Amino acid sequence: MIPVPANANAEPLKFPIPANVHAETVVSVKHHTDRLFSFRITRPQSFRFRSGEFVMIGLPNAEKPVFRAYSIASPAWDDELEFYSIKVPDGPLTSELQKIVPGDTVLLRQKSTGTLVVDALKPGKRLWMIATGTGIAPFASLIRDPDTYEKFEEIVLTNTCRDIAELQYGDALFQSVSQDPLIGELTQGRLSYYASTTRESSARNGRITDLIASGKLFADLGVASFDPAVDRVMICGSLDMIRDVKDLVEKAGLVEGSNAAPADFVVERAFVG
Repeated sequence: MIPVPANANAEPLKFPIPANVHAETVVSVKHHTDRLFSFRITRPQSFRFRSGEFVMIGLPNAEKPVFRAYSIASPAWDDELEFYSIKVPDGPLTSELQKIVPGDTVLLRQKSTGTLVVDALKPGKRLWMIATGTGIAPFASLIRDPDTYEKFEEIVLTNTCRDIAELQYGDALFQSVSQDPLIGELTQGRLSYYASTTRESSARNGRITDLIASGKLFADLGVASFDPAVDRVMICGSLDMIRDVKDLVEKAGLVEGSNAAPADFVVERAFVG
């Protein structure tokens, strides 16, 4: 990780902040690779969200700031808000967002939303969290929330990236959860982590869709394949992955759910650009 100095000379805001937007302060930044970084900002006292939801964030670098949807990676009980982002060189937001340092200002809209919440699923035994890239962010929130362990006996988090270095965030997350004073005991024997790479050779190789379709994912974990009577699934990542995994779980008999009609699996379609 690359240390980032505090910004003692952060410029004051040049225009009024809308009533439905919070101006929050960057607390810390971690650059995991040249493509991925995470950051934490202060949390407004009035801001409420459910673990797994996303919110619109932006920067005060224009009279009409660009806002993009970001999943909140911290759990609902956290005093700060964490986000995990890709660096897009010409992205309307991420091209500038990747340059933030502690002390800078990030704009946060007041309302959070999203379908990757446990309330959108029917009761089940095992919860699968299928992630690629920065799609692991909402699951970073959910696996740190005691409510997840109250509703499911087993949780399986998958994390598929191109290279080993891109697995760093998920690897560190999994290691830290078991040591967490609030939920560490809840995770013992109940939280599994399955990481794979698609480009660089690693302990496990292959697209998560291929690992599901071939049955290797289930064989490696020693569990049966998707069963509507037992399994619930959350999917977040690239559009292609979401489409392909959605097809696979539907072929297994699982039905897509929503906040209004909880069912067997849910997907998130809000992406950073």
